Amino acid sequence: MTRGRFQAAWLAVLLALGGCGSDGQDELRAWMAQLRATTKPRALQITEPKQFVPTDYPANSGADPFSPQKLTQALRRDSGQSAANMALIAPEMARRREPLEAYPLDSMRMVGSLNKEGIPTALISVDKLLYQVRVGDHLGQNYGKVMAINETGVQLREIVQDATGDWVERTIKLDLQEGSGEKKP
Repeated sequence: MTRGRFQAAWLAVLLALGGCGSDGQDELRAWMAQLRATTKPRALQITEPKQFVPTDYPANSGADPFSPQKLTQALRRDSGQSAANMALIAPEMARRREPLEAYPLDSMRMVGSLNKEGIPTALISVDKLLYQVRVGDHLGQNYGKVMAINETGVQLREIVQDATGDWVERTIKLDLQEGSGEKKP
């Protein structure tokens, strides 16, 4: 016998002996067989589907869902909201901007108020300059308009865009800054 045939014979004998041994899964296989024999599948009852009954569409008895008039009405309704929206901002866009509209409100301080000829006037400090503001004046970068002035603050109406992009009014107050003056030596 040649050496190659001898090795092949030994390999065949080893493989044959390896297949004779137990792989330790006999118990597992027996348990699975018992479960398959004793367990019965449970089938759920399915209800019969409803019968679909088609109906005719009476084209001449009702409104046409694809009518250009319906589309025109819907567009008019939507543009009516944007027209009302634009009516709020249009006067603000058309008027000339005032000097205090160049500054954000958080950079302004109300440092005092006075009654000049019976007209309430607020003293607003911005960039180390003092401005006199009356009801109807504009300040801030959000189209702020002074609505009321008293000794403790200035009430403003601002026009801002909300999350949906619509222009809305909001009320804000610029309070008097007490004791915020600079210390003198």
